[in-house]
Amino acid sequence: MNKKWLPYGLDPHEVVFLILLGTAFYCSGTQFWGQAWPVYVFTAAVLAAIPVLIYRCRDEWRPLPNKGFFISLAIAWVALFVFLGNATVHYLDFRSLPAWMYNIYTSPKADDGHGLLIPFVVLALYWWKRKELVSEPPGLWWPALWLILIGLGLHILGFKAQQQRLSVIGFFLGLYGLTGLAWGRHWLKTSFFPFFLLAFCVPVGEYGGTLTLPLRLLVSRIVEVAAHLGLAPELVREGTQLFDGSQHTFAYEVAAACSGIRSLVALLALTTIYGFINFKSPWKRIVMMLVAVPLAVLGNVVRLCFTVAVAETFGQRAGSAVETDFGFITFAVAVGCSFLVAHWLEGNPAGRPLTDKPVPT
Repeated sequence: MNKKWLPYGLDPHEVVFLILLGTAFYCSGTQFWGQAWPVYVFTAAVLAAIPVLIYRCRDEWRPLPNKGFFISLAIAWVALFVFLGNATVHYLDFRSLPAWMYNIYTSPKADDGHGLLIPFVVLALYWWKRKELVSEPPGLWWPALWLILIGLGLHILGFKAQQQRLSVIGFFLGLYGLTGLAWGRHWLKTSFFPFFLLAFCVPVGEYGGTLTLPLRLLVSRIVEVAAHLGLAPELVREGTQLFDGSQHTFAYEVAAACSGIRSLVALLALTTIYGFINFKSPWKRIVMMLVAVPLAVLGNVVRLCFTVAVAETFGQRAGSAVETDFGFITFAVAVGCSFLVAHWLEGNPAGRPLTDKPVPT
């Protein structure tokens, strides 16, 4: 295979990695859930991504000191969470915290699948920041030990209390501290944003329904008001359920699993990435993060109003089909509106260069 035949300047080994990555995501489908081997395929993809990144950044990162020091400590840190990461072995028959996370991400009952994608997004952002990371001389910075100790303390607490989410936070915090210990305060400051995204790898699990209940109630109330304005005057709301007022037969429910409200975390991750990449101003980044909540509500309201309109026109069966098969409307509306917000924050007419973007590296 000749390099000049490959698109986008890819190397042959990167093509092999992309094939492995695609295989890993395919094997992460719900049809394979509960089987042991998919986690090994995904682990291989994550591990393969690291040398691919290093090779891509080889010119900028070649002068990095303390490589062996960092690699040794990182292997020991990861091994701790692989062999003594999960305390609830009577529920899941493995000690590995990463395996527990993978099991949650791929579960048909959970809505944390975005956690599979985040590590690769973080590594891609490290490539994007490769020159900025070494713009100041890296070196040992011992105060970073505090981050490692805090991460270890969180893991011990989570292990004893059987609260794996604390261990997940401790795992990522410790890795972040290790990079600062090996390469200094500037590295920590510059890499804060990529590592911050790993917060979206913390599984929401059963807490998602509880946290989003107020949003679901808000959506149902807004749809009720819109329906009474002429869309469906006889619509009746009971909690998060919407009924046909004439026959009081079940019509729709703003449920956590199917309403799109639980896609809030994925939308928040998307707006956060976009905000940090495109804006330097902290307040603009914060606005892009905060806007995810109202946009998730708006997208869900649009989808349910469309569902009600279809049901009123073509019958309950057609409305149910739209509710089941057109969930993408929620995300499409939210993403489209988020780009409009970003354009407003940029404050530039179409076609002009964006002055608030970071200098390309």
